[in-house]
Amino acid sequence: MGRYVARRLLQMIPVFIGSTLLVFCMMYALPGDPVRALAGEQTVDPAQIAALKKDLGLDLPLWHQYWNYLVNLFQGDFGTQIASGRPVSEIISEAFPITIRLALFAFTFVVVAGISIGIFAGLKADTLRDRGLLILTLLLISVPSFVLGLVAQSFFAHQLGWVDPNVSDAAPWGELILPATVLASLSLAYVARLTRTSVAENLRSDYMRTAVAKGLPKRRIIGVHLMRNSLIPVVTFLGTDLGALLGGAVVTEGIFNVKGVGYTVFGALKSREGSTVVGIVTLIVVIYLVASLLVDLLYAVLDPRIRYA
Repeated sequence: MGRYVARRLLQMIPVFIGSTLLVFCMMYALPGDPVRALAGEQTVDPAQIAALKKDLGLDLPLWHQYWNYLVNLFQGDFGTQIASGRPVSEIISEAFPITIRLALFAFTFVVVAGISIGIFAGLKADTLRDRGLLILTLLLISVPSFVLGLVAQSFFAHQLGWVDPNVSDAAPWGELILPATVLASLSLAYVARLTRTSVAENLRSDYMRTAVAKGLPKRRIIGVHLMRNSLIPVVTFLGTDLGALLGGAVVTEGIFNVKGVGYTVFGALKSREGSTVVGIVTLIVVIYLVASLLVDLLYAVLDPRIRYA
């Protein structure tokens, strides 16, 4: 197990470098000059612009800028935002906790509701409740998240008045219920369908018939034998979905005015603040890689037949 973890950690290095380098190059290729944009429509001396670019290191070749970014990153420095002059780490420390709360809220809802609904339908496949689940999840998959968010905001906030249409700057847990539900809707549909299919297939397996023939209690058959094998593909999806929830919060945070990572990234893209975008993406990549490693390690817990050399 130790050798496997060490090998996976080494494999993360090229993935991390490739992901951050790709985003770095994409930001570099965007049209416009972020330094020149600070002056707006005013006339600015080109020498002043050149001096500011030199101070920020933007006059260096792309590979040199990326190397400086990596060196500073391992020292805890994510760079400086051009417009405000604030450290990017300070901006991330303000926005990231809000998105983490939103994503964890949505992730918990996906795990609890998605798996429960999938089990409920999978135990009685091809019945009325099973078909109802398939239709409901298909609707959630078909409707774009921004449409679902606007409809939910209009109905629950403007018509019923149960919640505020916008989340305050403090973003308490109570105000995150509606945006977290909208954010989790697509993932919940996939988890429910995946759990339902896995449970229905494993019910027809030989080991399940053997467990029933041995006279084991139904609770043990379902809770131990059925679920441990059925949850393997679900855990795989959930491990990758956590990073998707963090990245996919851009639309949801925009609709509900949540001042989180997605809201910050959208604003940074409009103003071409490359250091802010790259810094946030770097954290998301790290979370994604760690979640992927934890998923692989959980396989051995769910299925004792899986062992890592």
